[in-house]
Amino acid sequence: MQAEQYRIENENEILSPALIYYADKIRENTRRTIEIAGGAARLWPHVKSHKMRAMLEMQLEMGIRRFKCATLAEAEMTAQAGAEHILLAYPLVGPAVAAFVSLVLQYPQAQFYALADDRACLLALDGEAARRGASFGFFVDVNMGMNRTGVETARLYDFMRAIGPLQALRFSGLHCYDGHVHTTDLLEREAEVTEMVAAIADALDRLEADGVEIPAVIAGGSPSFPCHAANPDVFLSPGTVFLWDAGYSAGYPDLPFTPAAAVLTRVVSHPADGVFTLDLGCKGIASDPAGARGVVVGLENAEALFQSEEHWTYRMLPGHEAERPAIGAVFYVLPTHICPTTSLYSAALVAENGRITGRWTVDARR
Repeated sequence: MQAEQYRIENENEILSPALIYYADKIRENTRRTIEIAGGAARLWPHVKSHKMRAMLEMQLEMGIRRFKCATLAEAEMTAQAGAEHILLAYPLVGPAVAAFVSLVLQYPQAQFYALADDRACLLALDGEAARRGASFGFFVDVNMGMNRTGVETARLYDFMRAIGPLQALRFSGLHCYDGHVHTTDLLEREAEVTEMVAAIADALDRLEADGVEIPAVIAGGSPSFPCHAANPDVFLSPGTVFLWDAGYSAGYPDLPFTPAAAVLTRVVSHPADGVFTLDLGCKGIASDPAGARGVVVGLENAEALFQSEEHWTYRMLPGHEAERPAIGAVFYVLPTHICPTTSLYSAALVAENGRITGRWTVDARR
């Protein structure tokens, strides 16, 4: 990967570490996502990767109207940005039930949706909504194999039939997120998605025979949404595609996206022969998932030794000791996982055409 495509002309004026979003690359990734989907109207993307109102406004300008959130803060930010449809794709329990209903009442111009995979929780939400005069939709969360949340496909029919009449909530469809799909080979990935879709076909057929209409289906994460795109009856819900990152670049070389975010860092020390340290610890780049935490662009002949809170120490590979970068040298790191990396910063510097042109705050940061 060429370092020049991430280099900032006025980098010497930027304190490090600094998160940088490349607006031109984000726009191109968004354009390609819309192209794969066959139109912006089919997209129901996740906002958790960026948590930024400014980026939401960019996507709204490009025709995307539906968004998915993981937190109440993200849902409120999305409503404030002017989104028309907002799904809070996370179980609502405890005080979050009342907080979500308050959000629905506070932003009547937006259509909100909750997620359900437990009947008792759904009835509690329905009761709270009815008590306060709120009305909104809900999607049944289907466990497609990730085993994180959702109703198992074998129990989907029985779950749907057991919901019964509701006072304030209306059934809006199925949420079929397959975030466990990490198959690198495209054909194998497509086969895995086909098998998952087939797993719920029986339940859908039985529900249809009972007269139960499925108004909408939301399917796919960033690696799998192109596999679902051939089905015109589903909404597609990628998230990381707009920013991409080093992890997805390595894992899915068939997808036409470019990493659009980097962390600027500097060499701060030469603690031993052939060894150097960057000012980029785990407080500046995500330590999730396990393994390499990022790719230092243009630094192919060095290996990471260890990372602490504010330091990341590297060693030059044998035979390349003379190439050790000087103290003060600037590098750009593509995070392995951009979503939790973004959440470490209060704002990202925005670059276009090689220069910093603005600043986007991480509005829904926790």
